[in-house]
Amino acid sequence: MLRRRWAGSLLLALSLAVIAPSSVSASPPAAPPASAGSGAGRQAETASVPLEDITTTTTQVASGLRRPTAIAAPDDGTGRLFITEKPGTVRVYHPDTGLAAAPLLDISSAVDNSGNERGLLGIALPPDFADSREVYLAYTALPDGAVTLARHRLDGTGPEVLLSQEHAEYSNHNGGQLAFGPDGHLYWSIGDGGGSGDPFRSGQRLDTLLGKIMRIDVGGRCGDLPYCVPEDNPFVGVEGAREEIWLYGLRNPWRFSFDSADGSMWIGDVGQGRWEEINHLAPGQGGANLGWSCYEGLEVFEQEHCLPGEEYTEPVFAYPLGEDGNCAVIGGHVYRGERFADLVGGTYIATDYCSSTVWALREDGSGGHLHAEIGEMPTQVTAIGTTAEGEFYVVNDLPGGLHRVAFENSEPVRTCHVDYRTNTWGTGFTAEVTVTNTGAGPVDGWELSFTLPTGQDIISGWGAVFSEAAVTTAGNAPYNATIAPGASVTFGFVASHTGDTSPPERFSLNGGECATGAGG
Repeated sequence: MLRRRWAGSLLLALSLAVIAPSSVSASPPAAPPASAGSGAGRQAETASVPLEDITTTTTQVASGLRRPTAIAAPDDGTGRLFITEKPGTVRVYHPDTGLAAAPLLDISSAVDNSGNERGLLGIALPPDFADSREVYLAYTALPDGAVTLARHRLDGTGPEVLLSQEHAEYSNHNGGQLAFGPDGHLYWSIGDGGGSGDPFRSGQRLDTLLGKIMRIDVGGRCGDLPYCVPEDNPFVGVEGAREEIWLYGLRNPWRFSFDSADGSMWIGDVGQGRWEEINHLAPGQGGANLGWSCYEGLEVFEQEHCLPGEEYTEPVFAYPLGEDGNCAVIGGHVYRGERFADLVGGTYIATDYCSSTVWALREDGSGGHLHAEIGEMPTQVTAIGTTAEGEFYVVNDLPGGLHRVAFENSEPVRTCHVDYRTNTWGTGFTAEVTVTNTGAGPVDGWELSFTLPTGQDIISGWGAVFSEAAVTTAGNAPYNATIAPGASVTFGFVASHTGDTSPPERFSLNGGECATGAGG
């Protein structure tokens, strides 16, 4: 979603800022374009189970990893997972044989592992991995912590450093995600250079790779470069700009991914002091400015860092830092596997490093996104990865484990349905309530519980015995104490109101939640 913002003058980001962001209002956003991937065909691939009815579960399948940071799955028919460890090793896991003792690769002699957020950070496997046997790694390099992209071959040749960005002043905000896009090009994220509050103003500058996602063609060499810059990169030919840049205005995009169904990009960008954010961009949306450090989430962070007349792309979801233990978003993937397609097909899954909350986002078909909390991950998850078939695994930092992810339908079994109808006038209304037994057995003696909105008070009623406190209860009368399977009872009441005539949000019959609305 794009917005025009007014402006004045021209690990992991787990270290939270001690400087509070500015509180400055922005102009209203422009009308948003259609969301990435929307359309009839896209919606047909999305599960219909409400997000609120889904629960995430995990099962630990391996332990003994040394601060794992990323997961990649070779599409070579072996069923393996490759897992990077912060000190500089790549380990191999197979569901039948477990975690192999010997590393697949060991580049620890080249890796600057100092500080909480430096080390081996990302891994990507090219589409032709089964033949090329090439592995791409992102890491902070010795001796000065430069964020580095290198190509390694499993036959022992290499490494070949492709691209490097100086990053000496601060040890945090290194980014490090690597992923091949649907176009076959390699994408790489780097944070804003660290510190607090974007001291180098890297996010809005185009002469540095800091605070960016890059896009390069690693299939060839162009001039003195061991790679090529795609001709359709947005800043090719722009004076003073690094042509490798695909997106800018990022703080620490620790994890991003591509939806294999529509090619759209999802980014989890770690926040400063108030907001964690998730961005969703349509395929080919290169050149987008995601706001940092003019914006953090949907709020102006630093007016002086805003560019006059600049158009920014706002996140599709932001959640507050500090609440419920949140500290750093860990971006994930859109689920495109088979095992849980009926529950979370087409659903983006992310988590938070500290709170372990699982966030589920799904396009609503109208250009927006639904979201819900759907459980918890193990403590300190650093990466969400997928198998070649699209099933989910996660690794957690400490104590260093690998966990298989599953999803369950947590919708309660409801054996009752409530139809609630009102007739409103002035400062009063009448309510007619019909309770239907949708279970297999009779209900002998019933009590319906519900909470009336603020300002509503029952004056009189019929067909039930009423009790009002924090929760209102309506119990059976002697003549309607039994509700046979498929049968209903109806009661009603007269109530006053102070303006809010909305119905109760929930009803429970003898402790069990009832369905509401048309169709039961």
